[in-house]
Amino acid sequence: MPTLVLLRHLKSSWDDAGLADHDRPLAPRGVRAGERIRRHLEEAGASPQLVLCSSAVRAVETWEAVRSGLTGDGELAIEDGLYAASAESLLERLNAVPDPVAAVLLIAHNPGIGDLAVGLAGSGDGDALERMAEKYPTGGLATLTFAGPWAALGPKGAELRGFVVPREL
Repeated sequence: MPTLVLLRHLKSSWDDAGLADHDRPLAPRGVRAGERIRRHLEEAGASPQLVLCSSAVRAVETWEAVRSGLTGDGELAIEDGLYAASAESLLERLNAVPDPVAAVLLIAHNPGIGDLAVGLAGSGDGDALERMAEKYPTGGLATLTFAGPWAALGPKGAELRGFVVPREL
């Protein structure tokens, strides 16, 4: 059963008003939250075979903050198309994942990643789904599983196994 982990990038800095949105780095609060998420992934034994990461600086820095908490040597793909992508675009990208890949970590942005998580969750932890639908904050991490190939993943086609945010860890 394939596993999909959806991570919204960590809190970014707004200190430099001259920076383009794509170039904003993590804020100190985001770096601290990254340590919590890294520990959570490590304790969960997360082992993605593929990491799909937005090319935005804050998304790449999120990856760098959490990667040591993962086991295995998954492939990393930093993709421009994941920056500011809609839920539909993110799902299209996931539908193109090769079937032998059993676990994917996707690092992207709201509202796309939050809408994707809520849209995919057809069953599972009701409390987590309610919290996730209410707000998908920076550092929000949803874990979903589904039956079937990546190409068939679609609305309400996954089970929500958990949703955590850094302040809860």
